[in-house]
Amino acid sequence: MSSLVEKAKGFYNRTRWFFKHYDDFDNYSKSQAAYLYGPVTYYADGLATCLNSDFISHPRFMAAYSAAAATNPWSGFTLQWRVYIVCWFANQVRHLEGDFVECGVNTGAYAKAIIKYIDFNNLGKVFYLLDTFSGLVPEQLTEDERRAGLAKYLDQYHERDIYQEVKKTFEGDRVRIIKGAVPDTLVECKADKLAYLSIDMNCVAPEIAAAEYFYDKVVPGGVIMLDDYGFPQHIHQKIAFDEFAAGKDIQILSLPTGQGVIIKR
Repeated sequence: MSSLVEKAKGFYNRTRWFFKHYDDFDNYSKSQAAYLYGPVTYYADGLATCLNSDFISHPRFMAAYSAAAATNPWSGFTLQWRVYIVCWFANQVRHLEGDFVECGVNTGAYAKAIIKYIDFNNLGKVFYLLDTFSGLVPEQLTEDERRAGLAKYLDQYHERDIYQEVKKTFEGDRVRIIKGAVPDTLVECKADKLAYLSIDMNCVAPEIAAAEYFYDKVVPGGVIMLDDYGFPQHIHQKIAFDEFAAGKDIQILSLPTGQGVIIKR
């Protein structure tokens, strides 16, 4: 077994311990944070900090986050920091040559926030949105991924017509919605160059297929966002992307939000 897999298994075991003892950690971390630095300023989505979080109240971000929340991904949607990260990186690459692509759209919260935050519709680019809009493809899940709990994504939208919702959400935007399973739909994305690529399909097979297909299209300085990179249930995606990065001689920036970031050289 490779050292990379051993490290990943160690990470998985440590994070399983964390969630098993989450309540104790929660109480301890809050008291310690207040003692060391001051009151907790952000506590959501697996991230707690008492450091400066004032971006949350910036009018530009508040408008973008409101646009994301209005897509109603799920009850109690609280992903301010993750949404801030995608908006920030999208803003950094907005003037680079190339279109934007999001593989794994859900209700379109990230894309809608980005469009609002960077005034995307006036950039002359197209935002391609690829998703089944009906959950994961059963054949794409390995047994290891099923055991990790990813089968919950198989019938994610049985009570909603997400595809119709997304079409309505992006009416009037410079967006092309591509319905179907990756990798089958990748050729329908007609972008020759990409400035921004987001990958969030919850399992290894379609994510690595998208990364391999689009990597050479990403322009120097362009960004690839990996939404699931640091989350324990998605450890097999981390293993696969670490191997992908090693093969490209690049590094993945691991963020405390659970996201991973690749900057194309």
